[in-house]
Amino acid sequence: MKKKTYYDVEESSGNVFADLGLANPEEALAKAQLVIEISKIIKKRKLTQARVAKILKIAQPKVSLLLRGYLKSFSLERLLRFLNALGQDIHITITPSAHHSHGSTMIGDCPSNARIAALSK
Repeated sequence: MKKKTYYDVEESSGNVFADLGLANPEEALAKAQLVIEISKIIKKRKLTQARVAKILKIAQPKVSLLLRGYLKSFSLERLLRFLNALGQDIHITITPSAHHSHGSTMIGDCPSNARIAALSK
């Protein structure tokens, strides 16, 4: 008879980067969400990495790194410029929070209650 194994389970905070204890988890989450949007556009348009490199004006190996989630060399601002280069309008809207104590950030369809370090005070 096989012995049952039990695991401790911890509920996620909603930000895997914070759960892993990484530095600047809010910024990491925002970058990941932007890259998801970039990836969706590339797939929808069936673009090759070489074509994407020309559009974004970066080397093809950088496109590969971007799409594989190696984001340290890409700032939030640069990722927003990539979206613009791919023909996307970006609207940043600031509204009062219903909670008044802490606002939230939304990128695409992904809401986050965490502050984005690069964009917060």
